[in-house]
Amino acid sequence: MSTTSRRYAALAGVTAAAVAIGIAEPVAVLTGPRSAPLVAVGGVVVDAVPEPLKQFAIDVFGTADKIALLTGTALLLGAFAALLGMLAVRRLALGLAGIAAFGVVGVAAALTRSGADVFDALPSLVGGALGALVLWLFIAGPFELDPWPWAPPTDPRSATPPPVSPAGPTEGPPVPVTPAAPPIPVTPAAPAAPVDPESRRRFLTGTGVLLGTAAVAGLGGRWLSGRRGVSAARDAIRLPAPIAPAPAVPAGADLSLAQLAPYVSPNSGFYRIDTALVVPQVNPDTWRLRIHGRVGTERTYSYADLLARPLVERYVTLACVSNEVGGDLIGNARWLGVPLRELLDEVQPEQDADQVVGRSVDGWTCGTPTAALRDGRDALLAIGMNGEPLPVEHGFPVRMVVPGLYGYVSACKWVTELELTRFADFDAYWVPRGWSAQGPIKTQSRIDAPRRRNRLTAGPVTVAGVAWAQHRGISRVEVRVDDGPWQEAELAPTVSVDTWVQWSWRWDATPGDHRLQVRATDATGETQTERTQSVAPDGATGWHTVPVNVR
Repeated sequence: MSTTSRRYAALAGVTAAAVAIGIAEPVAVLTGPRSAPLVAVGGVVVDAVPEPLKQFAIDVFGTADKIALLTGTALLLGAFAALLGMLAVRRLALGLAGIAAFGVVGVAAALTRSGADVFDALPSLVGGALGALVLWLFIAGPFELDPWPWAPPTDPRSATPPPVSPAGPTEGPPVPVTPAAPPIPVTPAAPAAPVDPESRRRFLTGTGVLLGTAAVAGLGGRWLSGRRGVSAARDAIRLPAPIAPAPAVPAGADLSLAQLAPYVSPNSGFYRIDTALVVPQVNPDTWRLRIHGRVGTERTYSYADLLARPLVERYVTLACVSNEVGGDLIGNARWLGVPLRELLDEVQPEQDADQVVGRSVDGWTCGTPTAALRDGRDALLAIGMNGEPLPVEHGFPVRMVVPGLYGYVSACKWVTELELTRFADFDAYWVPRGWSAQGPIKTQSRIDAPRRRNRLTAGPVTVAGVAWAQHRGISRVEVRVDDGPWQEAELAPTVSVDTWVQWSWRWDATPGDHRLQVRATDATGETQTERTQSVAPDGATGWHTVPVNVR
């Protein structure tokens, strides 16, 4: 098959796949965005991909890891579809079987997601059927090129005449023998017959129309899914005033230095790491929280029930266990909610119920030590963030916030269920994937200014950053240059031990290449270790180091 042939065949296959994916999106508006084939298959990939590869994606793409996954899935699908197109030209049944296999994978992925029902199979079924129809249109239907670029050339001069049996002695009068014609010179095989311009136009026009239709259907489906979201319901909510407002941020807590993260992270810039490829849209009017398991009394709460309860407001810094040393998967916000301790007291946990399993609407689970929710820390079932209802992407309408624990064991977004159980009886989502069952946050510090590629001028330089040890607090931060003696930095005021603290240190910089390092000591007297450890299985360790050049 020539290069041109492969291009036409690949284009036919890619167009068929694009139609299948694009048309499935508006169908998924009716069945839920998680049932769309690309999202459903992507969700299975998220759950099944080896943990080192998943961590690599987070390290490389950060909070854009989901976009990278969907893009990569689409590219792989495009390559598979191009191959199907080339197979279909040789044998249409092979191409159609490939489209059918794609549909089966989409159906299986959609039906195995948490909370799925039989209707979730519709987007993949409808998309697969239309994809198969499009492939047929290109291979055997009205959009077929005539002849296709891969049609074998024909040369009438090279045709071999059928053999003629000589006349026998008893068969009539003798037939005059015509002298043999001179042999026709053999010429090299002619190139593929030129494609009829009208046929080519029909093929390319059909491709353009179908790709355009797929794009409009896909984007339109996504837009309609957004319109059916819960943003309007969220905007209509007016949060009640807390009976226990958050303490005021002390003057000087935010040093307001260039490159230094603000003391309070804005909602729009707060990091997001979770397994949801599409943000769950949970209607607060129908939302329910069920608390059950090893309890004396099972209880169910509505969103209105939470709004009617006495609410408290606290500043709490959250951190992701995937945060590398010096990373930015951490943020500080003002949270409004109901103390989880009160809700647990109402259901009366059994003595051996040492784990509370939070379940998200999409089936994700985290296992939190029961003791951490009842030891007096400000563990909240949060409904507000920085003075407004939770952003949809951060768990609206309700999520968990627990100081001192990494998010993978505590920060359940879109939470709909709390089950009292035991660590010996149940492993939450990340535990079978190699992470520790319990994840207390480690003492850490970071240099925000100057940064790695900054070129500095000799003289006074302000080195600044943040340090954190939630639920313990930071007592000291030290900085050193080029393995020299440790110099104590100045700590800014902070609201409580549950938030990070900003720090600064004045350095008389001299010309040359230098290396800055930072370490912190928490309120218990423990200094963060120099030992370098990756994020798995329970958080990274080591001293943040920043090379700089001074002129």
